[in-house]
Amino acid sequence: MEILKVRTPRGLELKGAIFGDTTNDTVLIMLTGICSNVFQNELLYSTGKLLEKNGITCIIAHAHDSFSCFAYTDFSIGKQRHAGVYNDDFNMVYEDVESYVKYAKEEMGFKKIILAGHSLGSNKIIHYLGNTPDDYVDYFIVSCPVDIMHWWAVMPNIEKCHKMAESWIEEGHGNDLLPFLFGGFSPMTANSVMGFYNAENLKNCPVLSKKGETKSLYNMKPRGSFIIGSRDSVTGKSPKAFMEQLNNWTKNPELNKVIEVQGASHIFFGMHDEYAQLILDTIQSEVLTMV
Repeated sequence: MEILKVRTPRGLELKGAIFGDTTNDTVLIMLTGICSNVFQNELLYSTGKLLEKNGITCIIAHAHDSFSCFAYTDFSIGKQRHAGVYNDDFNMVYEDVESYVKYAKEEMGFKKIILAGHSLGSNKIIHYLGNTPDDYVDYFIVSCPVDIMHWWAVMPNIEKCHKMAESWIEEGHGNDLLPFLFGGFSPMTANSVMGFYNAENLKNCPVLSKKGETKSLYNMKPRGSFIIGSRDSVTGKSPKAFMEQLNNWTKNPELNKVIEVQGASHIFFGMHDEYAQLILDTIQSEVLTMV
């Protein structure tokens, strides 16, 4: 694994991670979820290593500030933890994803590009694919996306975070970290909390909340796969039905695959190797066979 630096049009240098090299024809670009980077999410690292071993380059695409590691004390366990995103800019999602895709195509010269995402990373690639005029991406893999407004309704501490963030921003403290973990799992600034809540560009999986848009799903040009765990806690009572509805909103649902992984949670806890193998199997069966 090596660090990959990608410059965005606004001048920000994104820091990702690359497994493999440009001698391969095919690359998977994986957008990470919130509070997730290759150093603290074994799912991402396992996927990169397995693909590299099998001759497929993998780029773990950290958007905005998700590369940085932030140390904080988790008082529930009395230990130090490290997290990724705590200061994100959700308005820049399209530009961040596009920067990785164009870099892989124009600078690195890959012939086949698979654009993937995990958790909120999936919402990011749906937004990009539903709005880009380019045809750089050959296949998509959406795994464990979130209905953002439903997520806000079921995660702990959300309403408390929301109210405090609004108050702090009014008082001029938008860049300060809230004194407790957002959603029970992530340190986050007040500005990032409100940016997340107002991220209309990422409310593209409104299966449960009915709050958002489905045009992006319909406008996606490539075919692809939707992957979900049978124990995904943020997709309602039927994770598979959640994903089937997303697929039904695409232009040609019959060309896509919906895959449910039995026993897997939202983050594939304890099943990172299984996730990586599924990604590899999908690429080998659906992408490498393309003429």
